[in-house]
Amino acid sequence: MTDTAVETTATTRIPHWIAGARSEGGDRTAPVYDPARGVAVREVPLASEAEVSDAIATAVAAYPAWRDLSIAKRQAIMFRFRELIVARKDELARIITSEHGKVHSDALGEIARAIEVVELATAFPLMTKGEYSENASTGVDVYSLRQPLGVVGIISPFNFPAMVPLWFAPIALASGNAVVLKPSEKDPSAAVFIAELYQEAGLPDGVLTVVHGDKEAVDTLLTHPDVAAISFVGSTPIAQHVYETGSKHGKRVQALGGAKNHMLVLPDADLDLTADAAVNAGFGSAGERCMAISVVVAVDSIADELQARIAEKMQQIRTGDGTRDNDMGPLITGQHRDKVAGYIGTAASDGAEVVVDGRDAAGPDGSGVDGDPNGFWLKPTLLDKVPTSSAAYRDEIFGPVLSIVRVASYEEGLELINENPYGNGTAIFTNDGGAARRFQNEVQVGMVGVNVPIPVPVGYHSFGGWKQSIFGQGKAYGRHAFEFYTREKVVTSRWLDPSHGGLNLGFPSN
Repeated sequence: MTDTAVETTATTRIPHWIAGARSEGGDRTAPVYDPARGVAVREVPLASEAEVSDAIATAVAAYPAWRDLSIAKRQAIMFRFRELIVARKDELARIITSEHGKVHSDALGEIARAIEVVELATAFPLMTKGEYSENASTGVDVYSLRQPLGVVGIISPFNFPAMVPLWFAPIALASGNAVVLKPSEKDPSAAVFIAELYQEAGLPDGVLTVVHGDKEAVDTLLTHPDVAAISFVGSTPIAQHVYETGSKHGKRVQALGGAKNHMLVLPDADLDLTADAAVNAGFGSAGERCMAISVVVAVDSIADELQARIAEKMQQIRTGDGTRDNDMGPLITGQHRDKVAGYIGTAASDGAEVVVDGRDAAGPDGSGVDGDPNGFWLKPTLLDKVPTSSAAYRDEIFGPVLSIVRVASYEEGLELINENPYGNGTAIFTNDGGAARRFQNEVQVGMVGVNVPIPVPVGYHSFGGWKQSIFGQGKAYGRHAFEFYTREKVVTSRWLDPSHGGLNLGFPSN
């Protein structure tokens, strides 16, 4: 069942957030689904080029006063926002579950990781200060300043409707920029909720704008002369388009793309720990995350046992409505569910063994899903002996499909990972410190886990991959983010000494 076959009962219109107030937008709209029920419960306006340009104009107008606000006042707003989002995280998690479908605990986990970056942003006075060299030449001092760029655009994906906007916006705002955020039209309500919290924290009107839309809105942000920089997370083809278009129009661009993350399992690994890690990393958030482990690269001698343990642990996963006591929710849309299911059939046709088949998740026959039969369900799926020539191996599936590829040795597994065009995240599971140290040195991937399946860095390190997983300048959060959202200005100054007659330090005569 695809989205077009689902009855729509849209009742609520999700507004833009422009100049510190809700804005209904124009007539062109898109449905927003509850994926657990398969019905459209809201609608979102899709902004035209003119509407996006008007929204950008409000950010341009708000920027100078925000840039010139004292560090102390800006920092107080950042701290206040942190307190508000912590206090209201449960409410935000419910919004995420209602539109994305991920289970409530997973939504809370997303917010917890976002709060790490919010807390980092409060340290902007330290991260954005310049340097000073006294008497570089006789009587000449040289110092540097880091200043904001102006108006910056953020284009965020559906899979983390709170976390990804909060990877970027807090640091951009704290650094003195105005922000125009274009969230995914599939689950846009979280972005508006965040904007309202920022206003409650004291952020001036117009400094944070949320404008909804599709490709027309995206391309307007990429080409508009008043937008100085773009931060993007999404698929690799779109990331490449964002990078090329934005760069062509003179913008700084950081565009984080797709992934095909591997977990290399050596014979000495703790197989219970490894199986737990593979299940959690493969099926958390229904596999709809760029750091999901989608390929377990198992050395032949332990592959059979590891496959059996993973399959056994998969039976414990409760798939169903995210508002109930379940472990994994639905996929974001019916169309995406059908696409992911198609890869299972492709893998089987290409010679893979379907060990656990999640395609029996829909329908009225009660097939083990705790939810409405019209929801966009696909249960966890395990494939073994997947040929590396299969599209099920090559493509980023972005769903709850875990593949096992067998190799003869560490060297063969490393070569397989390094040959992949993506380079986002990877992991090795072993009890051999020498092997782990060698792997972290030799693997051509941006984020590496050692007995850690999803090596997403903490907030004060930076997130970003290599190869076709990233385009442009800089990574998300950490030190790189402050550098991305500011530019350096160097001042060389000389002041005459009072002995030259430039200044009379005597008592005023009148």
